Amino acid sequence: MIQAPKFASQPLRCWAHRASRSTIIRHQRTSILASRTCTWRAYSSAQPKTIEVNGKTYPTDQWFNAPPNVVAAASRKLHLQKDHPVYITRQIIESQFPNSTYKYHNTFDPVVSTHQNFDSLGFPVDHPGRARSDTYYFNKDTLLRTHTSAHQAETFKADQSDGYLISADVYRRDAIDKSHYPVFHQMEGARIWDRTQYPEGAVADAIWADVEKLPKHNVPVEDPNPGIHPERNPLQEAHHTAAEAEAIAAHLKRSIELMVIEIFSRAKAAARKADPDHKDEPLRMRWVEAYFPFTSPSWELEVYYDGDWLEVLGSGVVKQDIFIDAGKPDKLGWAFGIGLDRIAMLLFQIPDIRLFWSRDERFLGQFRGVSDDLASLRRFVSFSKYPACPKDVSFWLSGVSPAGGGGHPFHENDFMELVRDVAGDRVEDVRVVDDFTHPKTGRRSMCYRVNYRSLERTLTNEETNALHGEVKKRLVERLGVEIR
Repeated sequence: MIQAPKFASQPLRCWAHRASRSTIIRHQRTSILASRTCTWRAYSSAQPKTIEVNGKTYPTDQWFNAPPNVVAAASRKLHLQKDHPVYITRQIIESQFPNSTYKYHNTFDPVVSTHQNFDSLGFPVDHPGRARSDTYYFNKDTLLRTHTSAHQAETFKADQSDGYLISADVYRRDAIDKSHYPVFHQMEGARIWDRTQYPEGAVADAIWADVEKLPKHNVPVEDPNPGIHPERNPLQEAHHTAAEAEAIAAHLKRSIELMVIEIFSRAKAAARKADPDHKDEPLRMRWVEAYFPFTSPSWELEVYYDGDWLEVLGSGVVKQDIFIDAGKPDKLGWAFGIGLDRIAMLLFQIPDIRLFWSRDERFLGQFRGVSDDLASLRRFVSFSKYPACPKDVSFWLSGVSPAGGGGHPFHENDFMELVRDVAGDRVEDVRVVDDFTHPKTGRRSMCYRVNYRSLERTLTNEETNALHGEVKKRLVERLGVEIR
């Protein structure tokens, strides 16, 4: 049986992927991401002057690096497609945050400003997430959001509720494997209190009263570190008292623990349906100190499940500067972020993230009706797996890569993007098999293994040879390497 990937080794970046098909092979079926949303020709080397997304047009400049398959994904909105695993996962999480307190935001536009995505959240100017090797830009001021937190400040400013949940598609340049994709989905949550609603100094008592209203649970939770540490997890002393931070943390942790228990209880029930002899280990959780640019103190929650500790989400006390910049200096509260695709893969035991973007009824039909009856949730049953066709490519690096306009040192994400650009979802994973530096010349050589495999049919050797030939050609043209 194919096992869904484990995520313990995947770091949360910030809080927390089906490319279009190549057009180089004749008679290929149209990409599942083909869309009028993207109006320029796929794989054209010429940069468009403008780019259209969801009916809006944006100018491009030398920062532009968003390929057509990624731009086209903006029209899919998997988190809004009823009975899709990502939708169902969102639905389960929302069920733990009542709409009497939390307003659900699921339709924010994916194109945001650099101010929204980075500056409003306190990201340093040299943060690696700002680099074109990590982020898809239309121009130097406009990009495809890399996280749902891009909408945090504007949601605080709108001040429509005491809490909110945001779910959305997010975009990052990343590795090619079964658990990474350039388009995925996140959910952001926050709970907010207003100092002006309570007598001076009484906000902590009010938060503790809200903690007592939350259901209790009996799942073991490890939380060995102090709630505040002056170096590792500092209090925002200029804005919060220790008592306020402690109360906010207690409400945050109880709320998230209840959510995670709901998710993993359903995962356990699905496992028992799939295998009556499934070994049902008791659920355990632990809080780990963390760092995020927009919260302090901050924590990650890990869950012991199926014999391993899994990193589930990031969270913390919202940086007060975000409230101040939003024009709400008297507000305070907590926020968290969770990856919906990662949780859906675990919940349904989906082995390959590309499946989320499939229109194959053998996949989608397995979840029909679950949105209306969550008790019917079952694990995904794998259908025929088509054969893989691995091919290696070796090359000498030049000093810089011209990818994206302008030279810069070779970055692996440039290579991953190039392969996706050519092969789309016909590539399953890409990994380094050799990294060699010549002892005399100092030249560096890389060898990557590209594993071609379609989810929908058997690829012919002729097709994969043509795809791989195009990869080599573009490596030379775009990244300036020398094929060995």
